[in-house]
Amino acid sequence: MVGRYSLDKPSLILANQGETVDDFLIQIPNPSFRPDDDNIIPVLDDEYFTDDIVYRFKDFLKTVFGEKTLSQNLDYIAEALTGKSTSSPEKVIRDYFLMDFFKDHLRRYKKRPIYWMFSSGKQQGFNALVYMHRYNKATLSKMRTDYLLELEAKLEAELTSLSKDPVKNKARISKIKKQVDEMRTWDELLNNKALALIGIDLDDGVVVNYAKFEGLVRRI
Repeated sequence: MVGRYSLDKPSLILANQGETVDDFLIQIPNPSFRPDDDNIIPVLDDEYFTDDIVYRFKDFLKTVFGEKTLSQNLDYIAEALTGKSTSSPEKVIRDYFLMDFFKDHLRRYKKRPIYWMFSSGKQQGFNALVYMHRYNKATLSKMRTDYLLELEAKLEAELTSLSKDPVKNKARISKIKKQVDEMRTWDELLNNKALALIGIDLDDGVVVNYAKFEGLVRRI
């Protein structure tokens, strides 16, 4: 999804600091599966963006195994994650990306993650994965303007709609309000960090670079 690997060529593709999709396309002009353009993949409790993690994951499955078997493969993966069949495999997979993927990634990479989970906090209002090798000084600003603020607007619109029947939608309204409050507080820090135009140097190692984003990323 971020271009570290490709279906069309073995070994690493994008693994140098600051590489972009253009660098990917130079190596693979007509990829079977194109990596995310801006290196920001939303990981949310619903599909608010077309480059949402579950949307992209389904697209990957269709590319590799074919669209006809998508439903069967989603069922298989959800059962592998939970140990039982479920009527909502997409929810299982979404919950995995929200709650468990980063933990698994930390274990696999011995607390030196190359995929960074930016997160607004416990309410899971906003989360997004960023591949550190493709990070640049404009990443945080783009995350804020194209995703965080856009999501806030979408949630505010959803609140307006849900408020037409506040009793029926009480739980959802409460959840969204908590998420929006969390996101607004987090936005102040994100904006400050974005204005600082923070750079990273891969030679400094993951831990040193990760620490520059304290308060914005999940703890390692």
